[in-house]
Amino acid sequence: MNASEQNSTQEKQEQSSKEKAKVNNLNQVHKVGSLKFIGEQRIPYNENFKGTVVGGLSGLRYDSQNDTWVMISDDRSAINPARFYNAQLTYDIKGFHSVELTDMEFLKQSDGTNYPNPAQYSTQGGEVPDFESVSLDPIDGTIWYTSEGDRAFGLNPFVRQATTNGQYLSNLPVPEQFKVSPTEETGPRNNMVFEGSTFAVDGKSLWVSTEGPLYQDGPLPTTDTGALSRITQYDREGNVLAQYAYPIDPIPAEPGPGKYADNGVTEILAVNDHKFLLIERAGVQGEDGSFKNYIRLYEIDINGASDISNIDSLQESKFKTVKKRLILDLNTLGLSKLDNIEGISWGPKLANGNDSLVLVSDNNFNSTQVTQFLAFEVLTQKGPKGK
Repeated sequence: MNASEQNSTQEKQEQSSKEKAKVNNLNQVHKVGSLKFIGEQRIPYNENFKGTVVGGLSGLRYDSQNDTWVMISDDRSAINPARFYNAQLTYDIKGFHSVELTDMEFLKQSDGTNYPNPAQYSTQGGEVPDFESVSLDPIDGTIWYTSEGDRAFGLNPFVRQATTNGQYLSNLPVPEQFKVSPTEETGPRNNMVFEGSTFAVDGKSLWVSTEGPLYQDGPLPTTDTGALSRITQYDREGNVLAQYAYPIDPIPAEPGPGKYADNGVTEILAVNDHKFLLIERAGVQGEDGSFKNYIRLYEIDINGASDISNIDSLQESKFKTVKKRLILDLNTLGLSKLDNIEGISWGPKLANGNDSLVLVSDNNFNSTQVTQFLAFEVLTQKGPKGK
């Protein structure tokens, strides 16, 4: 190979590397000052697609390589086998124009079978799914997803890797602190554990957030006091690299007499190597039994926070939590309905060069709720607090 050919080959390799970084969002960092609302789209209740009922969308990611969106459902194989969807979301600075479903894949267990529902589990085993988050690997394009497990069955939460057609690839080891305990003294509360996930911008690690506190970390939030979530950084083999405490807000409103209310972390999204966007979602039941959602989007910064990976109980230790800044209180948008927002993703850049951001709600397969998509333009300037 002569010098000219060597230079040409090197240029092609460099160009290929640049294209891969661009295509797979590798090493892409963002700056978030404030958000400008673009618009809303909804998928109708009980929409049928490829023989499945569309709903329970609890995780969302944009696949820039294929210009498609991946959305994971938290159906516990009760309505249809556990699955994810692909969709085309069409929006620009002027508005949010459409959501079109394009594909669906069932996620498979390690033996190639569908995940069982609770009734099937009692006879055939396996693991009952409760998928809450999906992330796209910026290095190889595979899918990583989380499940919250099930205390009733003694099933631990997990993080798994799959192909883009749902075939099982690998399973990360579960740290002891996140394993289900027969007593309510340690480990995760039911439906309160691996709720969010995001790859680091360099693709070398995966961050996973818990929805609420572990038993050993203290009680759930109340209207008077907040609680602590753990945000854990894993390497690609599942080794814990670091862990930080996130302070969950108190529940923002009083429920009706004898009614239910909660608040927790529903998703996390990397901004750069030390900042993340994080959704807090509170559901407060009124006297009439209906729920009102309170959704806040925060930017958090791990710089200066304590690594708590070796702290067994956060109730009896001194440490520094991550810093948090309110980006947007979604209840100020004036929407006709604000539902159970559980997914967030960067989208393609807008025509003016600004980033876009999309959120999605989990309708819990409930006729009184909606599956809504909210699109935003990301502004680098900070706006009024919470606006």
